[in-house]
Amino acid sequence: MKLSSPQLLLDAQAALGEGPAWDFARKRLYWVDIYAGHLHIYDPKTNLDEKIEVDAPLGCAAPTRSGNLILGLRNSIAALSLDTVKLTILASPEARLPGNRFNDGKCAPDGRFLAGTMDNSETEASGALYSYSPDGTLKTLVAGVRISNGLAWSPDYKTMYYIDTPTFNVMAYDYDVASGEIGNPRVAVSIPPRLGFPDGMTSDMQGRLWIALWGGAAVTVWDPASSQLLESISIPAKNVTSCVFGGENGTDLFVTSARKGLSPADLAEYPLTGGLFRIQTNVEGMPTFVFGDSMLDI
Repeated sequence: MKLSSPQLLLDAQAALGEGPAWDFARKRLYWVDIYAGHLHIYDPKTNLDEKIEVDAPLGCAAPTRSGNLILGLRNSIAALSLDTVKLTILASPEARLPGNRFNDGKCAPDGRFLAGTMDNSETEASGALYSYSPDGTLKTLVAGVRISNGLAWSPDYKTMYYIDTPTFNVMAYDYDVASGEIGNPRVAVSIPPRLGFPDGMTSDMQGRLWIALWGGAAVTVWDPASSQLLESISIPAKNVTSCVFGGENGTDLFVTSARKGLSPADLAEYPLTGGLFRIQTNVEGMPTFVFGDSMLDI
């Protein structure tokens, strides 16, 4: 692999920068600052970053076929019109769990939106991973989750990878694109705790997993078939939260980070934490999939 040094695109100083998603149609990067409730729309050509406030914790955002977005908010899945900035609540699976919030999420290859929740205090296993279909069907895929995080798929779409951060494990599941059901859970990768906590992730067309490490100042590359660490890419940010492939050729890796929980000494050592970074590669990444839209009349 050929990898450039990480380039700081935005010194955003995000408290909890997360959830990068590349919109291939618009050539834009969406990312969120969760607690601030900010949706960011970044244009790599102009280096302009537009910010939309949604007035609620915003865990994740994903593009849709119509050009709008589907979001995971505090306890709801919602649609956002980028033209009118109108929010439409689609489902509220955890309205009775005020201590929970949505965290990471993205669309599956079949057009469903998968998003997970977590206990905001990070102590109880009260979260879950949900699947929301374009026909409005909501399913619970995984229950008893503490910090729902990274999602990725294999190049043949038959395997879904999923991270519940405190387990330090990347789980693999058989994925049925027709039904959206998962099965046959097994551990694909176990992250040594000394490296940091596994957070968001993406995959490439060779089937490798690119995993951001909270507290580890790195993005790591793993072979899920052998569970082997292939590469560790140092990032000048202490808490690295997620990554996604995008850019003109789908070979740029965009990386988010967070200042949450860092001490003054940490910030003195890693002053760019909270920034948005880019690594140029010769690796073709898996695309950001889009929501199928049939229920999104906005």
